[in-house]
Amino acid sequence: MEQKLRTDGLGSSNRDAVNEDRISELPDALLLQILSSLPTDNAIATSVLSKRWRSLWTMLPKLKFDSDFNPVFDDDNIDPCMFSENVYKSLSLHKAPVLESLHLKFEGRTDCLDVGIWIATAFARGVRKLVLDSFYHEEQIVTLPSVLFSYNDTLEILKLKNAIDLDFPSRVCLKSLRKLYLDQVHFKDEESVCNLFCGCPSLEDLFVHRYGNVDVATFTIAVPSLQRLTIEDLRSEGGYGNGSYVINAPALKYLNIDGFNDIESCLIEKALELVEAKISNVSDITNENILESLTSAKRLILHLSPLEVKVPTGKIFHRLVCLELRTYEREWWNLLSIMLDSSPKLQILKLTDVYLHNDKQNPDVRKWNPPKCAPECLLFHLETFVWIGYEWQRGDEKEVATYILENARQLKKATISTKRIEREMLEKLEKRREMLNELASVLWDPNSCHLVFEST
Repeated sequence: MEQKLRTDGLGSSNRDAVNEDRISELPDALLLQILSSLPTDNAIATSVLSKRWRSLWTMLPKLKFDSDFNPVFDDDNIDPCMFSENVYKSLSLHKAPVLESLHLKFEGRTDCLDVGIWIATAFARGVRKLVLDSFYHEEQIVTLPSVLFSYNDTLEILKLKNAIDLDFPSRVCLKSLRKLYLDQVHFKDEESVCNLFCGCPSLEDLFVHRYGNVDVATFTIAVPSLQRLTIEDLRSEGGYGNGSYVINAPALKYLNIDGFNDIESCLIEKALELVEAKISNVSDITNENILESLTSAKRLILHLSPLEVKVPTGKIFHRLVCLELRTYEREWWNLLSIMLDSSPKLQILKLTDVYLHNDKQNPDVRKWNPPKCAPECLLFHLETFVWIGYEWQRGDEKEVATYILENARQLKKATISTKRIEREMLEKLEKRREMLNELASVLWDPNSCHLVFEST
């Protein structure tokens, strides 16, 4: 009996330990860190747990509200009024000394006055990062109150997405803004574009995702402080004819352009500090100077065909040390010849077909014209050569690889990657081995160059 009583006592003690609320005993800083990992609505719901939790969420430095998680009238109709009331009430109760970020996802039919109250409250709290994501509802969009952007000196990151209309009849003033994301938003006119960019004197990073020129004919980016620029342009029917881009960013260091097709012009001015540029899916531009404007770049990634863009002749890429080309673009090898001739200091050359295309053009219509004289970069500077997706059965690609390997006199490492061949295909494996041995035999200096063959 005595033994049984002792056992029961231990059991009771264990139950007490299980029921003990040790989480609530943690310091506020740690509890806030835990709450920060939850959606804001869930974090607010913890206020019903006990007095200890009642106002803890109000000290969260980051808030995120998504109308998808709010009451609905029916399965397909979110109640924007209820969502607006919840957001406003939460912002009113918020007490953190600094509001680091506010993320709001809401319907395009949301009342502009409600959106204005959210923004004004966030600005009054000194918000540093603001994300507004307005998803479409029967093509309805929200127009942001321009007066709210007439002056702000705390906002550092601004992300605007989808069904948002930007109408800035006068210049904005976002003194501390460093990063700006414009994802499929709509500008009222070209003046609104200029008034936004001109009012961001500290802007360093800009991301623009557009559906062609459906809003303004000429999209002008004139930002003296800009260092990183990404433009993704998806063509769309309608709009202002072909449209055009003007980029004036003298401090620009990183440029990424993807999807310029059938536009009227693209003018890039004064990109003298450029470190890296990536140009993809650019074609059929009536008047452009894209490649000509990149002559100061140190690294170039060109996923395009020389048949679809103007390739500068007589221009020298005097700082270029790293070049990447895609080998499934039409007549890419001719672009390679031009770039080798125009890049006297090139040290790294990378040719890629990361998707391992099987539908490359018929080899009978592919003819490569190598440079008449060995380029300066091959004779004195090229040290690394990489070819991913090398098609060893194609005579034209073999010509290019052979030319580079036998003329690159300073080459230290060459890596050639081919598509994987199953072990059962012994005859094919043997033919590939013979081809690779042929490439190894043409090395200018096999003693100083490490040649690596891989299967992808």
